[in-house]
Amino acid sequence: MKASAPPETVDAYIATFPKNVQSILNRVRQTVRKAAPDAVEEIAYRMPAYQQDGVLLYFGGFKEHVGIYPPVRDKALAKEAAAYANDKGNLAFRYDEPIPWTLLTRIVKANARDNALKAAAKEKKAGKRTSKS
Repeated sequence: MKASAPPETVDAYIATFPKNVQSILNRVRQTVRKAAPDAVEEIAYRMPAYQQDGVLLYFGGFKEHVGIYPPVRDKALAKEAAAYANDKGNLAFRYDEPIPWTLLTRIVKANARDNALKAAAKEKKAGKRTSKS
């Protein structure tokens, strides 16, 4: 049996789910886009991904939950998100429970801030190398 081709867009990805799940996945998408309006949206690892100076967030729909990847990097937010984390630190928001939209927004913003700081540090370090030449 041939596996189906992966969706090429986030719209196509979301369309593969039942209507009730589509509404949740669309809200995840809207939440990420509002929290990081400059992020580039793409499909990576067969799921929606957002890049801004590096990976901001991936999300994937499953039978009973939406998965949020990678693990939360901000220690304070990780403590808040602990109730949703699996053993690897990735988050699972169950469809039948209230989704913590504000927490998700804060996670995306923290990731964007961390990525920007890392990119600036990398750029500064690269600038020092070229000025010594």
